[in-house]
Amino acid sequence: MRTYRELFRTPEFTSLFLAYSGQIAAQTVSGLALSTLIYTATGSPLLSTLAMFGPSLAQVVGATTLLSGADRLPPRAVLTGMSLIFALSTAAQAIPGLPLWIIFTILLSQGVSAALGAGVCYGLLNEILPSEGYVLGSSVLSMSAGIMQICGYAVGGVLTTALSPRDALLIGAGLYAVASLAARVGLSQRSPRASGQTSAAETWRVNVNLWSSRPRRYVYLAFWLPCGLVVGCESLYVAYSPQGAGFLFAFGAFGMLVGDILTGRLLSRRHRERLGVPLLLLLATPYLIFVFRPPLPLALVAVTLATVGYSANWVFQERLLSLTPQELSGQALGLYTSGMRTMQGLGAAFAGAVAEATSASAGIATNAALAVVVALVLIPLLRSARGTLGPTERHKTDRSSAPAATTRDLSIPYDSGETA
Repeated sequence: MRTYRELFRTPEFTSLFLAYSGQIAAQTVSGLALSTLIYTATGSPLLSTLAMFGPSLAQVVGATTLLSGADRLPPRAVLTGMSLIFALSTAAQAIPGLPLWIIFTILLSQGVSAALGAGVCYGLLNEILPSEGYVLGSSVLSMSAGIMQICGYAVGGVLTTALSPRDALLIGAGLYAVASLAARVGLSQRSPRASGQTSAAETWRVNVNLWSSRPRRYVYLAFWLPCGLVVGCESLYVAYSPQGAGFLFAFGAFGMLVGDILTGRLLSRRHRERLGVPLLLLLATPYLIFVFRPPLPLALVAVTLATVGYSANWVFQERLLSLTPQELSGQALGLYTSGMRTMQGLGAAFAGAVAEATSASAGIATNAALAVVVALVLIPLLRSARGTLGPTERHKTDRSSAPAATTRDLSIPYDSGETA
């Protein structure tokens, strides 16, 4: 699978694409509206920021309590039900006079459950597409997310100004309802990939199992740490150039789009496998120029080049799937996504602390230098772990909850002995 036409001809992919895009659009419009509503009511920049980005940080709670459901619940029912619940809860936030603590309770609950939604979505994507089409499909979802965010912020800003934040919240709720309908009508009824109960204890058990494998652990760290540090660089755009921050974000989005097309559409799997670490180095290295406080045009070039490196995400996701049995793919991808977002929040906090003590340019350069060092340290670890793996064989697990009928041939045995 090498073309977008082949991708959208795949049964159910278009429906998943529409449901995912509707979710992102709804999240963007409602997030901006709620942030505006809370700032207008309280005058607090902190509460306004938490209204928009708090759910991302709350995903770490979902990753440690709910992720076992990513493989143990019917995908269509989860995606349909979650979008519908998000629609109702977002509409509830528009009720006049609703206490602030109730608004944030709803908001953080949405963030916790979003970790489960991400695992279900990408686990289902791995089922719908053949193995060689996963990177192409996930890169298209990434491009859709970028476009929906750009359009969502633009439209959300217009709606918030022309109507009111509460009206914009109701429109966001309507978009969630559309996403729910797309999932319900377009996706087929599938059995869960694994049996057993969804619980915090089971989530922890499988997370520990996933983390105990040294090759998988290095894959997680290979993207979490550099990506988190580089997002810290991006968090300082406004402090670095208040007038040019919008251009920096826009050029960064363009670089990500180029990287998604390059990795998902133009490169074969064999070439992608060689580009994981080089793309991580590309993600961080251009930011080193910020130590010299470059003028805006040069900064835009550096940011555009750097953000092409975000396409390493799909390279490492593809490698993670080759290291993970099919029946655990949803939880593995959910842990990957939630861990990445948590590290991004920590990277932004660290960059902000450095900038507070020095300057924005120093904060950007410091995070970039650390990201380069981390990538260089991981190179021999990734190679050594990969080099000691056995030949291709069918995954076999010792879990009673993992039905043998759902396993498939993968390039690396699940329990290969490469554990800490």
